[in-house]
Amino acid sequence: MTFPDDGTGLLAPGWAGSPAAAATGDRAYLAALLAAEAALTRAQAALGLAPDEAATAVTDAAADADRFDLASIAGRARGGGNPVIPLVADLTEAVGAKYGPYVHRGATSQDILDTAAMLVAARTLDLILADLARTERALARLAAEHRETVLPGRTLTQHAVPTTFGLKAAGWRSLVLDARDRITAVRARLPVQLGGAAGTLAAFAAYGAADPLALPAAYARELGLAEPALPWHTLRTPLADLAGCLALAAGTLGKLAADVLVLGRTETGEVAEGSGGGSSAMPHKANPVRSTLIAAAARRAPQLAATLYGSLAAEDERPAGAWHAEWEPLRDLLRLTGGAARDAAELAEGLQVRPRVMRADLDLTHGLIVSERLSAELAPVLGRSRAKELLTELARRTYAEHRPLGELLAEVPELADLDLAALADPTQYTGSAAALTDRALERR
Repeated sequence: MTFPDDGTGLLAPGWAGSPAAAATGDRAYLAALLAAEAALTRAQAALGLAPDEAATAVTDAAADADRFDLASIAGRARGGGNPVIPLVADLTEAVGAKYGPYVHRGATSQDILDTAAMLVAARTLDLILADLARTERALARLAAEHRETVLPGRTLTQHAVPTTFGLKAAGWRSLVLDARDRITAVRARLPVQLGGAAGTLAAFAAYGAADPLALPAAYARELGLAEPALPWHTLRTPLADLAGCLALAAGTLGKLAADVLVLGRTETGEVAEGSGGGSSAMPHKANPVRSTLIAAAARRAPQLAATLYGSLAAEDERPAGAWHAEWEPLRDLLRLTGGAARDAAELAEGLQVRPRVMRADLDLTHGLIVSERLSAELAPVLGRSRAKELLTELARRTYAEHRPLGELLAEVPELADLDLAALADPTQYTGSAAALTDRALERR
């Protein structure tokens, strides 16, 4: 028994149903391939290398991707190693005998497939940027609202010193803005590909182009992409740039998810997803599904990016295997990051923050969370060595006697003149957290 792949994402809930899924599906790629072919004919017509009627005929034939048999093209792609070859045959037939010869004229398969990949990437990056903007706005609101909401800062899994949830949210937002800026820069540079068989543009001259160098610029204008300085058949910077910005975006969103997963554990409960997912076996559970799916994407993205980076070492003027190895990882990376961006926006917009739980957690170490401050404050009074010895002893007694550190400090005669209540209050030891939050929120 055989089952056709319908691309619904049964095993990929992180991107299934997302805008990125629709923008990167087989039908979307087919439409991009057709757009690349039609734009090439229009660019040649704009330079007098093809009649305007040919440009119109090819554009009209390519306008409806549904008229082409996707399964047939995919099956026949095996013969030549890429889907452009059978697509050109079908598009030429659809255009008709009179103008069919102007389809794909002078181009090579990689010109069309690379250009289509840039179109798909551009459209998907636009969707990712929209979701990153939603995430950023939600995190800015959280940071401002919780500018002075104190919770334990944790290092190496343990309580360290107090921090604020506002600063934590501001940090997440800063990472999102980093990802946005890198994606925006890469999006602006996505180029068309046009070089012909070996990247020399020779065929276009053979077909009558007085200045073949003008053709890539005209092609870029037709598609709204950038003009490349050189054909980049084996100069794969555009793919490496995509790999980098997408992996960075997935990783930055993964940081947000990782923190929410830790802070939302049952025994911590300082935050919760707005609408947790259910369990198939345990009715009481509200699983942090959004965070889980983002975390999964963040773990997969680096390996996908590594494949694209590995294809930089491509031999000759057009490679065997390196180019072909890029297609699926690029699509997977676009889908994963697009799905993670969607989930991050929903996560940030619905995140529930629990200040009372955070405040209670500050007391789990019975006041020892401010031992750093006490070390600095007591040293001038007791001497550095004596202060360290005292705090070490009181830390032991705090746990052994189940008494707060401030209470034990109050029994030390040498400290009678100090405001121990204030010194032992974790909410009064957040340093410049509020100012740092304000600074972070100034970034646009």
